[in-house]
Amino acid sequence: MALGKYSRVDNNNSSISRRSSSSSYCSTITIVVFVGLCLVGIWMMTSSSVVPDQNGDDPSQEKKNQIQEQATPVINDSNGGSNTPQFEDNPGDLPEDAIKGDSNVSLAKDDGNGNLNTQENQENTKETKLDESKKDNEKSDSEGGDKNSEGGENSGGQGDSEEKSDDKKSDSEENSGDKKSDADDSNEKRDSDENSKKSDSDDDEKKSEENLSETNGEKADGQIEGKVDQNDSKESDKSSDEAKDDGQVKNQSSNEVFPSGAQSELLTETTAQNGSFSTQATESKNEKEAQLSSKGYNWKLCNSTAGPDYIPCLDNWKAIRHLPSTKHYEHRERHCPEEPPTCLVPLAEGYKRPIEWPKSREKIWYYNVPHTKLAQIKGHQNWVKVSGEYLTFPGGGTQFKHGALHYIDFIEESVPDIAWGKRSRVILDVGCGVASFGGFLFDRNVLAMSFAPKDEHEAQVQFALERGIPAISAVMGTKRLPYPGKVFDVVHCARCRVPWHIEGGKLLLELNRLLRPGGFFVWSATPIYQTKPEDVEIWKAMDELTKAMCWEVVNKTSKDAVNGVAVATFKKPTSNDCYERRSQQEPPLCPESDDPNASWNVPLQACMHRVPVDTSERGSQWPEQWPARLEKSPYWLLSSQVGVYGKAAPEDFAADNEHWKRVVKSYLNGMGINWSSVRNVMDMRAVYGGFAAALKDLNLWVMNVVPIDSPDTLPIIYERGLFGMYHDWCESFSTYPRSYDLLHADHLFSKVKKRCNLAAVVAEVDRMLRPEGKLIVRDNVEMISELENMLKSMQWEVRMTYSKKKEGLLCVQKSMWRPQDIETITYAIA
Repeated sequence: MALGKYSRVDNNNSSISRRSSSSSYCSTITIVVFVGLCLVGIWMMTSSSVVPDQNGDDPSQEKKNQIQEQATPVINDSNGGSNTPQFEDNPGDLPEDAIKGDSNVSLAKDDGNGNLNTQENQENTKETKLDESKKDNEKSDSEGGDKNSEGGENSGGQGDSEEKSDDKKSDSEENSGDKKSDADDSNEKRDSDENSKKSDSDDDEKKSEENLSETNGEKADGQIEGKVDQNDSKESDKSSDEAKDDGQVKNQSSNEVFPSGAQSELLTETTAQNGSFSTQATESKNEKEAQLSSKGYNWKLCNSTAGPDYIPCLDNWKAIRHLPSTKHYEHRERHCPEEPPTCLVPLAEGYKRPIEWPKSREKIWYYNVPHTKLAQIKGHQNWVKVSGEYLTFPGGGTQFKHGALHYIDFIEESVPDIAWGKRSRVILDVGCGVASFGGFLFDRNVLAMSFAPKDEHEAQVQFALERGIPAISAVMGTKRLPYPGKVFDVVHCARCRVPWHIEGGKLLLELNRLLRPGGFFVWSATPIYQTKPEDVEIWKAMDELTKAMCWEVVNKTSKDAVNGVAVATFKKPTSNDCYERRSQQEPPLCPESDDPNASWNVPLQACMHRVPVDTSERGSQWPEQWPARLEKSPYWLLSSQVGVYGKAAPEDFAADNEHWKRVVKSYLNGMGINWSSVRNVMDMRAVYGGFAAALKDLNLWVMNVVPIDSPDTLPIIYERGLFGMYHDWCESFSTYPRSYDLLHADHLFSKVKKRCNLAAVVAEVDRMLRPEGKLIVRDNVEMISELENMLKSMQWEVRMTYSKKKEGLLCVQKSMWRPQDIETITYAIA
């Protein structure tokens, strides 16, 4: 009977019954059928929780364990929430009113748990959320299996579907009957319905948890999500790998209990196909291939006569040799090549990190700007001297050999209305030399836009920039300077060697265009205080010209006892009365069609623009005193005007101002930048100057560049007491290599790429930025990815990346690396 209890009803039972009596035969059949039905009933109730014997030597079990090991990492990878928080979908710190009509993207905030999201985990937010939801459902099912388990052990994870299949097959061999199969199917359907309801419930709970996470994330302000630096990323990867290993051990131990039939079907589907979800293996492979492909950028080293000082638009010797004349300094003007270079400028031999401000104002490393010619020519005037491994600047200029500060105070004493740092905030210094005048005006809260040509005064502007003083290479020649009209509070010329009086005063009339009505022209040159025939003649011509221009001589001083120079100060009129009273209309007034703000490659005109008289027109009133003018919307921005971002102009201005305060706060707190080493900064696509305004408390200056194809907001920047210039980023900037510590580009590259050679723009960025300098880019994710690959190919260090809603942020640091291959720039060979 023991044999019959575990046997199926077949021919063996028939043979046994033939050896028994008729009554025993019937009794045996009855018992066997009854026991069989009982076993079937018991099996039906316990089919999902039977614990089979585990045999470590069983080959089928080894196969099952292999499947578990393969499937487990997929589950762990989709569980990004274990180490990294779910990608937040909150608005961040960029208000709606600051992005309307613009693609600026804000920095993300902390998730509330102090975790920072990496870009690698955020490539597809929707997929990540769905993966996590599915993972939670599986976890919920496993917990349901725990309740049905006889031993109280955990239910299996992904990969148990095949174990369940094998187990089901084995049970079928040991038990028989279509009734069992039908009952099993019914039981599986019931379990499936229950699990489906539980999955939906868990989905709702997951969504609630995500919403709560987003709400909590909004509480953390001024924080940046992203990859802060490479070392942190590697440590994070290591921790992630350790977490995955732990997860595999846990899942392997939990697979001792098989899931129910419904769970088996779900896991089979998950294992058998990926659906719309990519795998970590695929993502990692694609990223590695992208990184390898980035090495396809074939950077070369520029070979030019200028060497490490190469400025493409000023060292175009081919164009210079073909100039019909150099009488008006045409050879010092910009002559950009038709195709901008894509090679990288070499470093000066022995180059090292620049000395920090304010020590840099007094001395710089000799090998960073290894030029001694200026020290030989101007050493007796204390411009610059060679002192061991340094170049020092004991005085600073021809007119203030014994120090610039005394000279600056001497000017204000002669004309108190100048009021440095209050009424006079932004000035233009013509023929600046090594820019000591502008360098010491920082002590009086004054910004000086200094410029001088790249001429026989070797590297004078390069000295200025290395010292941490704003300057560009430019000349007063045949074209307007790249600034709007009526923006400078003061224009200064200290023996700047510009022939103001010739050709109808064309060059002085350019200053008249740039000067605010009521602004001052400060001139300290030999014609003011020397009696040589040439000087006397020049002064007479200047006196006649300035009177014809209706400039008032405010003061003409005697010689200063310290520096031995005198100063003449002129004031531009604030009305058109004088113009209308002139007996002779020379210089003539410009036609109404002449736009004083148009200045990109516009030829000089020997005429004067009328003074604005309408109180709502820019230039009719003097700006607020510094620093009040920085935050206040200009009086001439009217509510009837539409701003760059689509709001009324004053509201647009205010929203932009507040937006950049928040963004810069996150830059200062979360970028990992040592801001004490940052001095020379450029905003490559400034709008209202909000980025520069938000940095006002730091010991740095910002060159605000308004691209020529962007809305002309540069006058607003000047009205705020900041400065900048126009530029076309399809051409090189008028500065020396290694001029800036930090470049900031807000949605610039995606716009420039449409009409310029992106590789040339990136090469220009490399040329302007100092080694170890930082580039911060805000743009769409496609542009960020492309730039990241290009910059990696130049061995720049990626300090941080961040992406959200197709917008990205990138912070990179330039390296000392230079390519080995050389490209000779034929037009740059003298």
